Order: sequence, then structure tokens, then C-alpha cells
Amino acid sequence: MGECYSIAGQHYGVHATEPRSQRFANVIEHPADSRGIVQTAPGRLSSVTMKITVILCTYNRCQSLAKALDSVAAQTVPEPVDWEVLVVDNNSSDQTREVIEGFRRRYPGRIRYLFEPKQGKSHALNAGIREARGDVLAFMDDDLTVESTWLQSLTAALDDSEWAGAGGRTLLAQKFTPPCWLALAGPYSLGGVLAALFDLGDKSCRLTQAPYGANMAFQKKMFEKYGLFRTDLGPSPNSEIPRPNEDTEFGRRLLAAGERLRYEPSAIAYHPVPENRIQKDYFLAWWFDYGRAMAREWGRGPDILGIPRPYLNMLAIATTTMVPMMRRWLLALNPQQRFYWKCFVCMSAGQIREFYRLARCKDTRRR
Repeated sequence: MGECYSIAGQHYGVHATEPRSQRFANVIEHPADSRGIVQTAPGRLSSVTMKITVILCTYNRCQSLAKALDSVAAQTVPEPVDWEVLVVDNNSSDQTREVIEGFRRRYPGRIRYLFEPKQGKSHALNAGIREARGDVLAFMDDDLTVESTWLQSLTAALDDSEWAGAGGRTLLAQKFTPPCWLALAGPYSLGGVLAALFDLGDKSCRLTQAPYGANMAFQKKMFEKYGLFRTDLGPSPNSEIPRPNEDTEFGRRLLAAGERLRYEPSAIAYHPVPENRIQKDYFLAWWFDYGRAMAREWGRGPDILGIPRPYLNMLAIATTTMVPMMRRWLLALNPQQRFYWKCFVCMSAGQIREFYRLARCKDTRRR
């Protein structure tokens, strides 16, 4: 089995843990499905049934949610597999509840509803993890669709202790011609920001980078061992919380601990291209927030000779990272390269801002 190496523009970082809560709200229960022998990989059977929960968190996207649920409900999973879809409503104000209730009636015993009133994607994800019945947890977003074999392909290897988790292949849902400044392939690709694109080829391999939350799965015991998703990262109404990295930080946490993650190219999901993202301002704001998230992952660190470590980090980023990237941005002739390096300058600015906050907050704690 080969190695999958990081591509330019992907994420890096370290980890933290989070205290657990026992609070649940408005959980609609259903009886479990059948149990038996499940095919776990081509030519190999296990006598222990794999129990899977698909966790789908949603907030005010009732139209795209209906398409996502249509696709996941149509999964072709071996009959003995015990699987469910747990939809976590993160305090939506649109017709989200009505959409989910309609699917519950169409697929009795398959769809469950969980209301999480505390807004923030990490809160919704963690509520789903606590409530999940499965030993394997698969995650998908509410604005994508998946192929009918997605769940089986993504989770087949996870009944084996060799693999802690897996990431699938996420492609564009429609034909799209990007503007001249935006690369979706190659070393200057920004496809991960545009539509959570994750495509490392058509061969399975061991991952050396964290998969994206739109299309990934983990053994549930990984959350019991390493903690839940960090609530000081990820989409939230609180602008002080950086929007990226709540998903990839957990994957990096596992990789740093020596756990093995697998790339499954046959676990295919399709992500649309949101119109509001095809703007330079969107990418620059995302990269600034990504820089904040990276610095928050690293944390404050110990002081050096009485000097707060974040101040030293700010100096290092400004001199060894930001200045060279500004030079590349200003001198690049290719518009895709030029914009790519401009994004990295924004990322460095975000790191500096977050390290300044950490330096000013001596008693910073991870929530």
C-alpha cells in the first residue's frame, strides 16, 4: 500500500481535548436494525456485525438537506449491517425539522432526529457522537450528495483495528469553469476551500494528512480515547471562533498519536459550488481565519526567558514566512500563482493576530 502525501494548501497542526457533556435534547428513538455477518472488505468476512451511524449536522439548509438525505437513504449496504442516519439540527429556523420528519416517515427505523440548541458545528457534531449507536461513525455535510456505495466503501475497513479512520473522495457536483485566478488542481489548487474537494487519486492508501469532515469516518472509540471535536474551532455564530479546522484538527490529533487513517477513493461524495464562494474576498477571509485556527491549534506554548512565546511566534512568522510569501505574491506573473500566494499572506496575518490574542491572554484555555 502506497503513501498519500500532502498537497499544497492542505492543513497542518496539533491537538487538544475537550470535556464531555451528558446533555441531550429532543431525541427521537427508533428500533435498531438487523444484526449478523457483514462483508468488511473484498473476500473477507467478519462474524461481528458492524454498527454504523452516519452523523449529518445541519443548520438552515432545508433544501440542500433534502437532497443529502435522499442520497444517504439510498445506500446499498449489506443486509446484516446495522446502520442509522442521525440528523443533528443545530437550532435551525427554517423548515429543517419538517424535512427530517418527512424522511423519518419514508424510512422508519433508519432516520433519527436530534436537536442541539447550542449553535456551532462542533457542538452539533459532539452531540451526535454522544447519541450515536454505531461503533463506526461516518460524517457528511448537509450540502452534498453521496453515491449509493459511499457508506460501505468508506467504512468497510474500519471493523479492523488496523485503521482508526478513513477519508473519502469528494468531487464537484457539476461542471464548473473557474475564474482565471482560481486553480482547482495542481500545486496551487484552492479546491478544498471552494468545495471541500479531496481527491488523491483512484487507489487506496494510507493518509498522511487529515481528511475533510464532509466525507470521513472514524471508529467511535477514537473519540473516547482522544476526545471530541474542539468547540473553539469551526463554523459558529461567534466571530471570535475561527471557522476552519474543527474537522481536520481531530484527524491531525490521531495522526500525531500514531493512528492509521485510510484513503478510500470509491467512497465518493459530490459537493456543489456555492455562488457566494466564487469571490476573492471569500477566499482571503477564509485563509485569514485558517491562520487564526492554525495558531489556536498550536496554542500559547511556554514562555522563553520570560518572553511570552506567542510574541516570538509572531516575529518568526513575519520574518520567515510572511515576507517571502509577499515577495512571491508580488512577483508572480501567473494569476493563479499570484492569488495563491496572496491567500498565504492572509493566512500569515491571521496567525499573527491569533498569537497576539494568545500573548495577551496568559490564562488561555481550550473550551
